[in-house]
Amino acid sequence: MKVYTRSGDKGKTSAIGRPRLMKDSPRIEAYGEVDELNSLIGLIISQDEIKQEAFSKLATELTEIQHLLFDVGTDLANIDGELPLRITEKPTKWLELQIDWYTDKTPAIEKFILPGGNALASWLHYARAVCRKVERRIVTLMEQEEINTHAYVFVNRLSDYLFVTARYVNTLKNKEEVFYRNSDRVFKN
Repeated sequence: MKVYTRSGDKGKTSAIGRPRLMKDSPRIEAYGEVDELNSLIGLIISQDEIKQEAFSKLATELTEIQHLLFDVGTDLANIDGELPLRITEKPTKWLELQIDWYTDKTPAIEKFILPGGNALASWLHYARAVCRKVERRIVTLMEQEEINTHAYVFVNRLSDYLFVTARYVNTLKNKEEVFYRNSDRVFKN
């Protein structure tokens, strides 16, 4: 099988169950952004630091999340129910359990937290921001077409998961989080 097909040379691509769509259609944009997030999570998993024993749980979960994101992308590409939907409420419930586990191991949140800290935590914060972009693309699609809402809810919860795991990494590495402060305090006239 060849990697290139030349079938997309006129700006169209295939989605499941429909004639070819323009590559900038809301549906293609939505599952394209899912692919970007999945690639970013792959980059995070490839970091040397995550291979440390302290982060084995996180690395295993992120790999599972990559599989689930592939299912989210498939559900978003699935028009008119050509294939059975893959994402149900179960992956979201699983994420919620993980969020609770990590939250219990980090300090209480008293203020807004700036992204950063340890390099691994910073990558997780970046993935959270990309995940929020995925959410926005899915909402745009939802306004125009029917989708598997379980896929959207999963992505929404995933951004929370990425936030708490970033905090967990900073906690384990004894990196103090930087709390937001109003810039008016610094730049007074």
